[in-house]
Amino acid sequence: MDDLLSYFEANKKLWNQKTPVHKDSDFYDVPSFLDGKSSLNAVELNELGDIKGKKILHLQCHFGMDSLSLARMGASVTGVDFSDAAINEARALNEKLGLDVQFICANIYDLPSELNDQFDIVFTSYGVIGWLPDLDKWASVINAFLKPGGFFYMVEFHPVVWMFDDEFIEIKYYYDNRELIVIDAEGTYADNGAPIKAKEYSWNHSISEVLNALIHAGLKLEHFNEYSYSPYACFKNLVKGDDGNYRVKGMEGKIPMIYSLRASK
Repeated sequence: MDDLLSYFEANKKLWNQKTPVHKDSDFYDVPSFLDGKSSLNAVELNELGDIKGKKILHLQCHFGMDSLSLARMGASVTGVDFSDAAINEARALNEKLGLDVQFICANIYDLPSELNDQFDIVFTSYGVIGWLPDLDKWASVINAFLKPGGFFYMVEFHPVVWMFDDEFIEIKYYYDNRELIVIDAEGTYADNGAPIKAKEYSWNHSISEVLNALIHAGLKLEHFNEYSYSPYACFKNLVKGDDGNYRVKGMEGKIPMIYSLRASK
């Protein structure tokens, strides 16, 4: 347990370094967001459907752009992240936009002691579960915050992507959760040249681990979809397609890059 806490603390410090870089990056394009552009992608917009009037809990929300985009669509939103720098920035954006999103700084494993509420939808997206070692505990938190009849929705990078080295040249890591992955991180996906150097700790999770965690928590899988592209240019060695999405150069269309699922309570 002490080791896990030290990993979480190291990752929190890393994301506190990333946040000021991210908020000013072209990758996140905050000025366009403030002018009204949604930060959500076609996949999640199409699959979430009409969320007007829904209560949504957004887990691992970073500095809040997706939470605020959901609120702009008429939802009542609570966003959660373990980075205090990210939550401070999210609250500043919320105030600037005149919205009423609630932002909570907490590790989601600790969230039941920080929040007493239930939601129509629990939402999480892109690059989130790899920072969590235990998906059974994760799924139990999701279940606890869902109203009966509500649903959990996630869209995430496919575990096949995380098997490769940074250049997508060779398979470097296991597909499933059998190792702690320790990386000497430099820069960040939003700015490779950013002056950030730190160790990061993460875990790969297979599709079966994700699905079984949710099923064992009592949720019913409604759909599971895989896509052979990324909506973000957040990896090296990508090429942009005519559809505006990104694929690994030389493997275009050959590997899954993201997946989505919906599971109901």
